[in-house]
Amino acid sequence: MDFFKRHFLVALFAVLGLVVVAYVGAQANLQILFGVIVPYLAALIFVEGLVYRLIQWARSPVPFRIPTTAGQNRSLPWIERDLGEQLDNPSTFKHLVGRMALEVLAFRSLFRNLRTELRKDPENPEGARLIHWSYKWLWLGAIAFHYAFLVVILRHLRFFTEPVPLPLQLMEHVDGFFQFFTPAVYLSGVILVVAALYLLARRITNPTLRYISLAADYFPLLLILGIGISGILMRYVYKVDIIAVKELALGLVTLHPTVPAGIGAIFYVHLFLVSVLFAYFPFSKLMHAPGVFLSPSRNMVANNRWVLHVNPWNYPVKFHHYDEYEDRFREAMIEADIPVEKES
Repeated sequence: MDFFKRHFLVALFAVLGLVVVAYVGAQANLQILFGVIVPYLAALIFVEGLVYRLIQWARSPVPFRIPTTAGQNRSLPWIERDLGEQLDNPSTFKHLVGRMALEVLAFRSLFRNLRTELRKDPENPEGARLIHWSYKWLWLGAIAFHYAFLVVILRHLRFFTEPVPLPLQLMEHVDGFFQFFTPAVYLSGVILVVAALYLLARRITNPTLRYISLAADYFPLLLILGIGISGILMRYVYKVDIIAVKELALGLVTLHPTVPAGIGAIFYVHLFLVSVLFAYFPFSKLMHAPGVFLSPSRNMVANNRWVLHVNPWNYPVKFHHYDEYEDRFREAMIEADIPVEKES
């Protein structure tokens, strides 16, 4: 428990410290720092870090085909395979594209995830049995979190465009379809916070998961929670001047930054947390988002049975024939009573 508390509290206090720094800075009239300099610096770190990591991964040698497979591979022509097996064990490029699409868009591997537990056997009170059961709650929480996050990011593009494209307007209307509050409640923001809370609670309450969790696992979740909660507070509790916010956003994206007056401190807290997330992204486990496309266990066709893959940097090795081996070790073989073909 002390191990958990140490890592969780480090991440929690780090996020709370960021909130305090941004709030105090906004109150101290440091709007230029938190509204212009920090976002530009975060964007620069994000782009350079992302490009560096992707180039580093792309240059990593993968001489052999190592796709993770679960279905029957292509074999004899008269052995048929259904579509599920072809997606599990792709032998063609189109099946590989289908597998990657299901992995990226539907989290297929996570959907098929099985949970294994050792439970007491009701027929034998002194014994236990190993059971396997489907665990769809994790898949549901993860897919809700990621899609809500995607919608939130796309919806915020309206601050950086003028006029706002029609697709963004339609998405905003759909997201705020339930008009049970004024201003309209965006479901994506609520779902994002609820899903992040679920993932955090699962990491805290599951003993096995809690044991292997570090501060680097808690920090992104708490940071995203801070972003979501500050955004909700900014929209429904502490109102900010949306026109001024859009003016600041357009100034940033057009490289003509300006800091309008009248934007509340809660906005700079929100913007600072977003900037920290962007700067932290390339150096964290959040890089699994672009990394899945460069994963050799996912992005390769399983054609090992009919295509020979040779390690390109294997150096030439001189092999010894048996005659040469016996000529070299004949005396030692005779002394050890090992049969030889030639006595001398």
